This record gives sequence, C-alpha cells and structure tokens, in this order.
Amino acid sequence: MFGNKSSRGGQTVVDTLIGAQVVIRGDLLFSGGLYVEGRIIGKVVAEDGAAATVTLSERGCIEGEVRAPVVVINGQLNGDVHAGERVELAANARVQGNVHYQVVEMSAGAQLTGRLIHAGTVAALPSPGLRAVDEEAPEGLAVGA
Repeated sequence: MFGNKSSRGGQTVVDTLIGAQVVIRGDLLFSGGLYVEGRIIGKVVAEDGAAATVTLSERGCIEGEVRAPVVVINGQLNGDVHAGERVELAANARVQGNVHYQVVEMSAGAQLTGRLIHAGTVAALPSPGLRAVDEEAPEGLAVGA
C-alpha cells in the first residue's frame, strides 16, 4: 500500500501511522514500522535494540532529530538523521541537517543541505583537541596540551 520495502520479507509493515492531519509536538519513542504523513515537531527515536523503520511520506514533515536503524525520507526533514543500518533519500526528500549512515541510497531529485557522514569515519578522525607531537617544537613547549 505504501510502496516502500522493509526488512520483513520485502513487504511494507506499518505498526504506527501518523496521519496527514496530525501534528505531534514532543518526542516520539517507537519500535516497528512508523509511517509519517503528518507533522512531528520533536525527536523521533527508535527503542534501543528494536527492529525499527521510519518512513516519511512526500507530504510528511519532521522538525527534529531522527534516530532509527532504517530511515526512508520522501518529505521534509529539518534535523540530523542517525541511521544504524540504512538511509534512503527518495526523489522528493528535502533534508536540512547531517545524515549519519552505514549505507545510503539517494534518488535523483533528493535534496540534502548538510553533510553525509559515514558511521565508520567518526571513529577514524582524531579528536579536535589533540594533534601529533611536532618534533620541531621549542623546548619547554608542550605540544597538544
């Protein structure tokens, strides 16, 4: 009915539907399949360890951070996305924020105002406060302190 794939046998599984006329102000904690046609103003977070998918429809809007294993966006999202497994940016996706991902699929027409950040790159970057010891540092000067 909704046209998107999920991890359960290729069928879309919707446990929770936020209808087109619904506006939620506040954080939302969920598990399973969440399909958003309305508007959420607040964080959308999947329960820890739960199999969960957030699908934002073409008419849907989320103003806040999204954290889930699978995130499918085809509407307006203003906030950072943290997907533990996969992010799909469909043709009508409009994202203003950074997208943290393991795997990303981006269709022609999707718009992202922010950065794509692979989950593995964060651990590989040095801490901003630390730098390598410079051999030419003057005596008595502690480099990196």
